[in-house]
Amino acid sequence: MPAISGRLPIAARLRHDGGSAGPSLSEAMMIVYLLRRLGQSLVALAAMAIMVFVGVFAIGNPVDILISPEANQFEIAATTARLGLDRPLWEQFALFVGNLFQGDLGTSFVYGRPALDIILQRLPATMELAVTALLLSVLVGVPLGVYAGLKPDSIGGRSVMAGSILGFSLPNFWQGMLLILVFAVLLGWLPAGGRGETVELLGMRVSFLTWDGLQHMILPALNLALFKMSLVIRLTRANTREVALQEYIKFARAKGLSSRRIVLVHILKNIMIPVVTILGLELGSMIAFAIVTETVFAWPGMGKLLIDSINLLDRPVIVAYLMLTVVIIVTINLVVDLLYSALDPRIRLSQVKS
Repeated sequence: MPAISGRLPIAARLRHDGGSAGPSLSEAMMIVYLLRRLGQSLVALAAMAIMVFVGVFAIGNPVDILISPEANQFEIAATTARLGLDRPLWEQFALFVGNLFQGDLGTSFVYGRPALDIILQRLPATMELAVTALLLSVLVGVPLGVYAGLKPDSIGGRSVMAGSILGFSLPNFWQGMLLILVFAVLLGWLPAGGRGETVELLGMRVSFLTWDGLQHMILPALNLALFKMSLVIRLTRANTREVALQEYIKFARAKGLSSRRIVLVHILKNIMIPVVTILGLELGSMIAFAIVTETVFAWPGMGKLLIDSINLLDRPVIVAYLMLTVVIIVTINLVVDLLYSALDPRIRLSQVKS
């Protein structure tokens, strides 16, 4: 046996020796997959840093907005030098990269404070809105999608799918104004904008712990969730119809299991993996594209701050927002990929082979 095992491939010897010679094959594949995904994430961050700098720093002149129109040439030159805008573009980029590695994204031209601190101060409001919208998407979209998948030809199933088409089709800003018109102006049930009363939790101001804050959150969260809700409905419906035709579902019905148990135990368990994966990726887009919702409902999050900063050409705040958003999206994608590969080894095997 020793002579034979000496001629076995490494993977076979690891299985034969019980993995005592080092990491198992699956562990080695997971390490390779992790390193590859980390490398891809760093490349994405570097590419976005270049695009952000070129797109923001090379366009527009904030001095024209920050100083008085009656300012003379000496005052204009002094302000330009103070902001570092008199340096060549390559030198500004080198300074930007050097400060980026130190966690310094510059000082706001308007507020006179570190841009990253201003963004982080607004981050809890945006995260609160995005997470609430994500929960609404799941709590409403999954049951409706399962119902439409189990009864695709019923009036209720067709109505659910027609509603999901509306969720895809309506412009975000238009449906936001429509929600304000109906629920705030005509019915007077909910406030039209703002964040309402907040309380401090773990050093952050949150509004979901107060009744006034919850009332202010309902309309913007619903507006942000409608598109994702439609996506969840259609994805859940498609997976439900596919799973409902599997042999183990037919066997469960033949055993006499109740429809409730079949749906909750067998169908939901098998359709939630792709749904959770998609929702994990969509959370990043919710954070990034909450700009319209925050603007329509005057929600004091990062998106509204970005719009105000663009109007004032406050470059450091714009850069801080874009870079932080990219980091959040890349991190979420990385975590979702790693969790999904841990659940399904076939994914990391195909990635390693490619």
